[in-house]
Amino acid sequence: MPEKIIAQAGDKQIIIETGKLAKQADGAVTIQLGETIVIVAAVAATKAKEGQDFFPLTVDYREKAAAAGKFPGGYFKREGRPTEKEILTCRLTDRPIRPLFPKGWYNEVQVQTVVLSADGQNDPDILSIIGASASLMVSDIPWDGPLGAVRVGRIKGQFIANPTHAEQAESDLDLVYVGNTNDIVMYEGSAKEITEADFNAALKYAHEVIQPLIAAQKELTAKAGKKKREITLNIVPDEILQEAKKLAGDRFVPALLTPGKLARENACKAIQDEVGAKLVEKFGAEKVTDFVINDAFYYIQKEAVRGLILNHGKRLDGRAFDVVRPISSEVGILPRAHGSALFCRGETQALTLATLGTGDDTQEFDSYTGGGTEKKFILHYNFPNFSVGETGRISGPGRREIGHGALAERSIEPMIPSENYPYTIRVTSEIMESNGSTSMASVCGGTLALMDAGVPMIRPVAGISVGICTELDANKKISKYQLLTDIIGWEDHYCDMDCKIAGTEKGITGFQLDLKLKGIPHGMMAETIEKARIARMHILAEMAKTLAEPRKEISKYAPRIETVKINPEKIGALIGPGGKNIKRLVEESGCEIDIEDDGTVNIFSVSPEGMKIALDAITGMTAEAEVGKIYRGKVVTIKEFGCFVEFLPGKDGLVHISELANFRVKNTEDIVKVGDDITVKCLGVDEKGRVRLSRKAAMEERDKEVAGKEEAGKEAK
Repeated sequence: MPEKIIAQAGDKQIIIETGKLAKQADGAVTIQLGETIVIVAAVAATKAKEGQDFFPLTVDYREKAAAAGKFPGGYFKREGRPTEKEILTCRLTDRPIRPLFPKGWYNEVQVQTVVLSADGQNDPDILSIIGASASLMVSDIPWDGPLGAVRVGRIKGQFIANPTHAEQAESDLDLVYVGNTNDIVMYEGSAKEITEADFNAALKYAHEVIQPLIAAQKELTAKAGKKKREITLNIVPDEILQEAKKLAGDRFVPALLTPGKLARENACKAIQDEVGAKLVEKFGAEKVTDFVINDAFYYIQKEAVRGLILNHGKRLDGRAFDVVRPISSEVGILPRAHGSALFCRGETQALTLATLGTGDDTQEFDSYTGGGTEKKFILHYNFPNFSVGETGRISGPGRREIGHGALAERSIEPMIPSENYPYTIRVTSEIMESNGSTSMASVCGGTLALMDAGVPMIRPVAGISVGICTELDANKKISKYQLLTDIIGWEDHYCDMDCKIAGTEKGITGFQLDLKLKGIPHGMMAETIEKARIARMHILAEMAKTLAEPRKEISKYAPRIETVKINPEKIGALIGPGGKNIKRLVEESGCEIDIEDDGTVNIFSVSPEGMKIALDAITGMTAEAEVGKIYRGKVVTIKEFGCFVEFLPGKDGLVHISELANFRVKNTEDIVKVGDDITVKCLGVDEKGRVRLSRKAAMEERDKEVAGKEEAGKEAK
C-alpha cells in the first residue's frame, strides 16, 4: 500500500510517498515541493561482477521537457545527453550518499532521479538528494542513512529554506546543505562575500531545517521499509594483510616522506611490487590477486600516512599543518589571449586564459525547471592525463571536470561586474600539473587572467582546500583529529575531507565540502572555515605581488565596445525591414552590434575605423531632429511647393518654396535640383513628426556668423 509522509522544511512542506510508482525497484519514492515532483528509484545488483574491485555506484538525474509542459529543443524533439545542470545535480546527489555504503561491498548500485513535474520556481535538485536518501532507506540495499537536504538563501539578512528562483534572485547566499541527525555531511554553493561567522550561522540554520526531513524518512521506513539484505564483503584476508605488513616492515615511512609526488609514488610502488611478489610466492596467485595486493597496500599506506600525521605530527611533504605550499604566478604569458596567467601552488599548476566576447557569445540553454536560460560568465576546466604523468582515454569533459569548473565559476562570478557590463566572458583553466586542489588553483589563476584582460573585477578571489585526518573511538565517534591546510593528492586520498572555500579579503564567494566520514561536527567545521580564511589571505597577498588590480586597458586583440542609447521607438528603424539596415551596417563596418529592448546599442569592434563607421551611422539613423540646429542634407524630391531634404539618414524634412531663399522663388528647380547638397535649419516638428526645414534661415545664420567673425577680426586689429 502507498505510504505518504509530509515534512516541514522551514515554511514549506515536502511530501514523500512510496509504494505507488516503480514498485519493482528495490526502493522508490516521489518527492514533492510546491508543484515540482521527482521520482527517485534505487536498485542494487544481487551479486558483484566477477573481478569487481571497486564500488560501482551510478547516480543519474534527468529533467524532462514534458514536466514543464514544453517541447525539447532541437530537430529530434527528444531529450539527449545530460545537460550541465543535470550532470551537476548527479554529482550533488552522489557525493553525500556514496560514503554511507558498506566498505568492501562491490555490488552495482544505480540511483535514478526523473523530474515528473516542474513548476519553474522550486528547483528539483534538493528533492533529488532527499529522494536518494529516502529510496535507499525504504529499500533492502545496505546503506547507513538517512540524510536531510536543504537549500538556504539569505534575503535582507534573514535565512530562508528552499527559496524559489524568484527569492533566490534577491539572495546573497546559495547554500546546498546535507546532514544527518548530528553532523554535516556535504555542502556546496556560492555567496556574495558572506563572512565566516554568517556562513557558520547558515550551516547551523540548515542543520535545524533538515531534522524534520530525517524524522520523516525514519517514519516512512518504519511503515514501508524492506528488511536489509544479507551481504558479503570483499576484503583482504587477515593472514595476507598481516604478512604484507610484516614484509613491508617500517620501510613505508621513509618512502612516504620522499620529497616530490612522483618520486614518493615510485618509492612506495617499489615496496609494493617487491612485497606483492613474495605474497604470491607464499600464498599463491589464486589467493593473492592484483585486487588483494592493491587493497592490502592501500590499507597499509593509509595507516602509515595517518600515523605520521596523528602520532608524529608529520606531513608527507614536510610542511607544518597550517602552511600553504610555495606560490608563484605570472600574467600576460600568452600573446594572443585577451588575458592569461600561470598559477602554481606546490606541484599544482593551472594555466588560465580569459576571453572577452560580445552578446552573441552568451551561452543559451533550455531551462525546464527555472533559474535562467543564459550565462554571460563561463569557466571551463580541463584536466589532461599528462597533468598527473599518466596515459588514459582522451575524450570530452567528464563529470569531475564539469563539477570542478562549476565550482571555480561560481566562486569567481560574484566578483564579475554585472551592472551594465557588456562583455560576455569565458575563462578556460588548463591544468598543467596536479597534486591537490586544481579547482582552487583555477580560481586563483582565473582571477589573475581576468585582471590581466582588464575585466574590472570588484575584488580578487582566491581559494584553498583544507583536509582532516581523524581517529575514531569504539563508538565510531571522532576522538582525535588534525586539520591540514592545502592538502596534496595523497592527503586527500588517504584522509577524510576535502573542504574547498574561495573568497575575497571581505568574505566567502564559493564553497564545497566532500567527506569520506559519515559526518563532521559543526565545531570542527568552524575551525576548518577559519583555517581556510587565514590561508586565503596569504594567497591573495601572494597574487597581489604579481597583479594587484585589473589592468586599465583591455588587450588590443579584444573587441572594443561603444555604447549608444537610442529612443526605443527607433529600434525598428535601425534594424530596418527584415534586418536590412543593421545587416548592411554590420557588413560595411565589420562590427558586431547588439540592440537591447531599452534602446541600449552595444557596438563591438577590433577596428577603430569600423567603430567610427558604425557609430556615425547609428547616431545618424536614430537621431531626432533638433529645432534650431543646422544640418547638411541631400535633396531627394522636388515638388511645386518646395523640396524634401534627407537631413539625417532615413529622415526627410520639407523645405517650403518660401524657405528656399531670401527672395520670392517662382519655381523650386530654379534654386535646387534632386541630388543637391544643401544646408538647412530645423524650424520645427509637428505632432505627427513632420519636420519643417529652411534653407533661407540657414543662409542667414551663416551670414551672421561670417559677419561676426569679420567684426571680431577688425576689433583684434
